[in-house]
Amino acid sequence: MNLVECINTRRSIRKFTEDPVSHETIEKIVELAKMAPSWKNTQITRYTIVESKELKDKIAAEATIPFNANSINSAAAVVAVSVVKSRCGFERDGSYSTVKKDSWQMFDAGAAVQTFCLAAHEYGIGSVIMGIFDYDKVAEMVDMPDTQEMVALIALGYPDETPEAPKRKTVEELLSYK
Repeated sequence: MNLVECINTRRSIRKFTEDPVSHETIEKIVELAKMAPSWKNTQITRYTIVESKELKDKIAAEATIPFNANSINSAAAVVAVSVVKSRCGFERDGSYSTVKKDSWQMFDAGAAVQTFCLAAHEYGIGSVIMGIFDYDKVAEMVDMPDTQEMVALIALGYPDETPEAPKRKTVEELLSYK
């Protein structure tokens, strides 16, 4: 599929088949996701793939809301997305590079997560990005190193639904020229 088709047809998928996603496919997705731009090429985004049914169930039951738990429960995997702390937005001496301080790490994570989800779509894998969960609890559950910070969860699997695109704002509402 070409880029325009990929962008126009990618949807947030919340219902998945029971089919597992192969490690080879996940590695291909990350191979593309690593191409996302990052602050001074720091490449701070990390992906922890949770395939264990027991751990997925525990995350769903103890660390998120029912709406997201349903997506996690049906997904082949849940991706705990994290960033390496204190690299993005910093100079080598530890000072901030801009007035945005370390908020650039979320910009970098967002670019990487969107690239990850578009790459997944390219390989026929559905995904949904989730932000409502207990970040500290999930970090503990997946044994995340102290040098990393949780930023998102992604439910991942083969789609068992084909949602329509939600209404989008017009170009005129989104764009201005000066």
